[in-house]
Amino acid sequence: MKKYVCTVCGYVYDPAVGDPDNGIAAGTAFEDLPDDWTCPPCGVGKEMFEPE
Repeated sequence: MKKYVCTVCGYVYDPAVGDPDNGIAAGTAFEDLPDDWTCPPCGVGKEMFEPE
């Protein structure tokens, strides 16, 4: 699974880690994140992420 990087703040979403602080389990692909998921540090939407 690919990592995705936030084009605003540089946060990297790593599917191997997920986003446990926001209820996203390890192993969750970026494409499978809920539509309302936002970047943990800066709060922008998924549309602001690019494949790393």
